[in-house]
Amino acid sequence: MTTKPSASLAPAEVGNDPRDVTGTDLLFRLEGVSRTYRTDASFFRRHHVDALRSVDLDIFRGEVLTLVGQSGSGKSTLGRIVARLIRASSGRVWFGDTDVNSLRGRALRNYRRRVGIVFQDPYASLNPRMRVGAALAEPLRVWKVVDGRKIDQEVARLLDSVAIPQHYVDRYPHALSGGERQRVAIARALASRPEVLVADEAVSALDVASAAEILNLLLDLHAELRLTVLFATHDLGAARVLADRIAVMQHGEIVEIGPAADILGQATHPYTRELLEAELHLPSSQT
Repeated sequence: MTTKPSASLAPAEVGNDPRDVTGTDLLFRLEGVSRTYRTDASFFRRHHVDALRSVDLDIFRGEVLTLVGQSGSGKSTLGRIVARLIRASSGRVWFGDTDVNSLRGRALRNYRRRVGIVFQDPYASLNPRMRVGAALAEPLRVWKVVDGRKIDQEVARLLDSVAIPQHYVDRYPHALSGGERQRVAIARALASRPEVLVADEAVSALDVASAAEILNLLLDLHAELRLTVLFATHDLGAARVLADRIAVMQHGEIVEIGPAADILGQATHPYTRELLEAELHLPSSQT
């Protein structure tokens, strides 16, 4: 019989620094979480791929926890399990005293309202036939976030929160830049007023300037809304900007976790050191 973890869902006490995390207000606890995918290698033979292997992880309210690892390390799978887009093959995902893996029907629907997700490719995640205004209005209607008469006003507020001009409501995704599309995708993820934001490689498809803008936007939204952010990336530069804590993933396991300054400055695991040594540092321009 599994004992439920003790967790408080009351607002966290934070200091003057909006990124100050007390580490005492547990929001999620993952216990022995594994995920296995079955692949059809041939008509007569099937393979199993272990994307996650007995992962244990605590996520605290109000922190930015960054999952770092190469492609195939399991970080995207972990984020999707937390958002309950997929289920863990085994193990428990506790949200307070609720086992997320067991949610069904209305309970699952209510949970998904509390956890927003931003995907890697905003062009693929936005409906190309929906104008920006309609894309933002849809979750407002589905979740009944505001009275129907106030939807246009709420759409305007969402656009303003991600620094998108109001006249973009009539534009289609193809008429936006990559950074603008990702801003709209973030606004849509925030439409349900979630407590948690899962960002899966949210800047990897963007150019350097657009990526920097999105990272600054996420920092501002985190500070303003007191969001708990789970950010998956292979880019240590993004982790340096965002993370309160970093969890390094390799082959479906967390091999090292700790405060960002400790991981980036005093890494102990060989794989983490390899990632740091491989980090690209561009020379500064000299005049």
